Amino acid sequence: MDSQQMAELGRMGALAAVGLGGLGSAVGVSIAGRAAVGAWKKAYALGRPAPFTLMTFIGAPMSQTIYGMILMFTMIGKADSGYDPFALLGVGFFAGLAIGVSAWMQGAAGAACADALAETGEGFTNYLSVIGIVETVAIFVMVFTIIAL
Repeated sequence: MDSQQMAELGRMGALAAVGLGGLGSAVGVSIAGRAAVGAWKKAYALGRPAPFTLMTFIGAPMSQTIYGMILMFTMIGKADSGYDPFALLGVGFFAGLAIGVSAWMQGAAGAACADALAETGEGFTNYLSVIGIVETVAIFVMVFTIIAL
């Protein structure tokens, strides 16, 4: 392989980081969104106002796409400077996978939070704490991966 092909292989790893992070974000948003829609439907059926704050739980998994993007930019710089392309491919895949699964699980937690908040009208801060803890996993992965690179 020539140097251009090697750099492209490294860039594929960078794209894996953002692609898998984005995939997890899409799944997480979908899971939380479906739960929120169900909670809103139940509220409307009972003649109660539908809490707009459920949007917080729906949108939370999108931030992992940003973490993947930050990692992608860091990795592209490494690919262009001759860093081992096979290492970048592996790093991008596994870090992107971890970031994406964090988004997916954040959506699952958000779904439970949306259901609980809509039913009780209480506990928003507690539910947001759960979302934040799941988010922290993706932040750790991004930061530790950048440090490792």
